[in-house]
Order: sequence, then C-alpha cells, then structure tokens
Amino acid sequence: MNSMTFDPFSGLDRLAQDLTTQLRTGPRTVPVDLFKEGDRYVLSADLPGVDPGSIDIDLDGHLLTIRAERTAAIHEGAQWLTRERRPGSYVRQFTLGEGVDTERISAAYDNGVLSLVIPLVERAKPRKIQIGSSEDQASISA
Repeated sequence: MNSMTFDPFSGLDRLAQDLTTQLRTGPRTVPVDLFKEGDRYVLSADLPGVDPGSIDIDLDGHLLTIRAERTAAIHEGAQWLTRERRPGSYVRQFTLGEGVDTERISAAYDNGVLSLVIPLVERAKPRKIQIGSSEDQASISA
C-alpha cells in the first residue's frame, strides 16, 4: 500500500497562486493613507520589508512619485512551502495642487511606513475676510 503525504500547498491552491503571481509582472501599487491636518497634508505609505535605501521620492513639477524595491530573501538550500512576500517594485504617483509648498516637503521611514509631510504655502491657508459696509467701499473707491 502506498502512503501519501498531504501537501496543503499543492493542487488548485498552488495553481491559483502561480496564476496570480504571473499576473503581477509590473510594479505593485503602494497602499497609502492621506489626510489634511491644519496647514499640511500627511501621507503614510505602507512599504514593509523594503530597504530604506531603495526608496526613491521624486517631484517633477507637481507630479510626486514614490518608488521602492523589495529584494528577495536568500536562503540557500531552502525548500519554500509558501512565498507570499514577493520581491519586486512598488510605485505610486500623486498630482500636487498649486497650494502646496514643494520646497518644504519632508519624508521619514519608520517600521515599514513611509511618511511624507506636505505643507501648504502661506497664500493657500484659509483665512477670514472681514465684511465691511457699503460706506467703506465708497471711501476706498474715492
């Protein structure tokens, strides 16, 4: 009688995994959170397992591009049972509006999260406009 061992990572599961992998040939999208806080925007991008030296942030006019690379783990002689943390490229692009101070954008990378602080320019900050009377308008135009 032949004894068979059960491999939970064989058959249809492995076929589906291989097909999914083949479909992901280009750069993957970087998942981000973006919010406005006072007079700045804060962008947080998940890049777990990425070497900070591989992260590249470019600003071309108003186009902000984030690129990163995750390299493959090297384990000589290992027999992989599953490998879901795929190496490869990541990219994400954003078009920044006119009210952003592109000279003061800052970035930090901590615990697999890239954080960008994107400040607003002075003129883009909200302000109150005083309402005057029609008499004030007449004295201004005279």
